[in-house]
Amino acid sequence: MRKKENVEKKLIESFKELAKRTPIEKITIQEIVEGAGVIRPTFYNHFHDKYQLLEYIFKSEVIEPVKPLIHNDMLDDAVVLIFVQVLKDKDFYGRAYRLEGQNSFESIVKNSLYEMLLDFIEEDSGNKESRYKLLSHDMLANYYSVFLAFIFITWIRDGMIVSPQEMRDLFNYIKDHSLYEIIREME
Repeated sequence: MRKKENVEKKLIESFKELAKRTPIEKITIQEIVEGAGVIRPTFYNHFHDKYQLLEYIFKSEVIEPVKPLIHNDMLDDAVVLIFVQVLKDKDFYGRAYRLEGQNSFESIVKNSLYEMLLDFIEEDSGNKESRYKLLSHDMLANYYSVFLAFIFITWIRDGMIVSPQEMRDLFNYIKDHSLYEIIREME
């Protein structure tokens, strides 16, 4: 393992260990570096702050494994994998979702999903444009990232008791049906 990856791994492990007993907003950089056995400047060689570290963790553990599925038109499998990856570290993500405010976990999730989806949309659609003026690549990526982030955060908040496959089915159900159809089926 390269030295940079080794340091990042130590910082991640320290951060996750601290998050088991301390709310993320109260964890200090000093506590993270002490737990990792590195000096403070080393942290800043890798991350600007603990929120960037949290974003890095989410992207490397959840988003990166999903990208190959997205790029191979395996959206259903990708949605399941998002939930499966979080279940692997249920305790950590169960605490991370509580982070609110300017650097909320929800915004990290939404932005990470947005970047991944925009990448996919731009790669997959090339220069094609929609017949609707306002329906841009950006709007489409934003819409689906907000939608998926909402379902994802709700699932975590509710204790992750529903299986990843059921979450995929819920995502597809809402995605594929009009509001009118869903309301009618609820009656």
